[in-house]
Amino acid sequence: GHLGAQFWSVWIPATITGPEAVQTTLEQIDIVRTMVAKYPKDFEMASTADDIERIEKSGRIASLIGVEGGHQINNSLPVLRDYYALGVRYMTLTHSKTTDWADSATDKPMHHGLTPFGRAVVHEMNRLGMLVDLSHVSPDTMKAALEATQAPVIFSHSSARALDDHPRDVPDDVLRLVKQNHGVVMVNFYPTFISRAVANWNADRAGASAKFDALYVGQPDRAKAAMDKWEQAHPQPKATIAQVADHVDHIRKIAGVESVGIGSDFDGIESTPVGLDGVDKYPALFKELARRGWTDDELADLAGRNLLRVMRQAEQVAARLQAKETPSHATIDMDAKDKDA
Repeated sequence: GHLGAQFWSVWIPATITGPEAVQTTLEQIDIVRTMVAKYPKDFEMASTADDIERIEKSGRIASLIGVEGGHQINNSLPVLRDYYALGVRYMTLTHSKTTDWADSATDKPMHHGLTPFGRAVVHEMNRLGMLVDLSHVSPDTMKAALEATQAPVIFSHSSARALDDHPRDVPDDVLRLVKQNHGVVMVNFYPTFISRAVANWNADRAGASAKFDALYVGQPDRAKAAMDKWEQAHPQPKATIAQVADHVDHIRKIAGVESVGIGSDFDGIESTPVGLDGVDKYPALFKELARRGWTDDELADLAGRNLLRVMRQAEQVAARLQAKETPSHATIDMDAKDKDA
């Protein structure tokens, strides 16, 4: 697939919290670094945009690390800084569950954006040069982070909500803010986030499964037989490369060609669009976009140039902030004090 760079997500379940979350994240970081060291002809660790370009030119895949969930810092800015020192270059503010300081897109909102500590996290990420990733967060948190940040943001794996009304996708009003921020939305390939038909089928299937479990309580064989019959009568629709291209086109239409990228969500998804089941199939997506009139220069923006620009701008913001600021000592306690005030 001519892959030049890859973010390896050091994801851990959102149910793991506290000190255990930090230890588990460190173990995941160690896995990435061990894997890269084991295959030096194929991979090299990267920390900057310049690193990516140098490594790609050498014929290897530049390997970067992303923390996929704010719960992984255990409400500690020193932990955030330690992750950066170990090579982490983006952090998703939440995963599937709301944290003590930011709302998830797929959980009950508690903060309706960011708490004061959440804004301190965003600022410290700006100071470090760590990309603020808004995939998985609620629209209110997206807007709060875009208001708070001094550097461009990323959505590491999100698609367009106008085409598939799923909470993991990005609404048009936020896409307009991303355009002003000069950030980048990297399109997710997960069929449920790409195809409304697939999303509806998943919801119908969940409803049928709950119904049969209730009708045949204590009779798992009968429930399974009923479910098998339902699936035979209701075959699952398939997502297509053309639908992924539709999301790319839509984000370009609203946010601009300089604000769209490739996020895929490999290997965080168990199903893929037909013909787009691995990085070796990326050329098929680019072929579809070229058929629609995308120029080579525009495809280069999508393929990685937009992300490189965002990284360089984040590095510039970090240099400016570090010249005048020391590391933040903010703690989660500031949220309680804010409520008291």
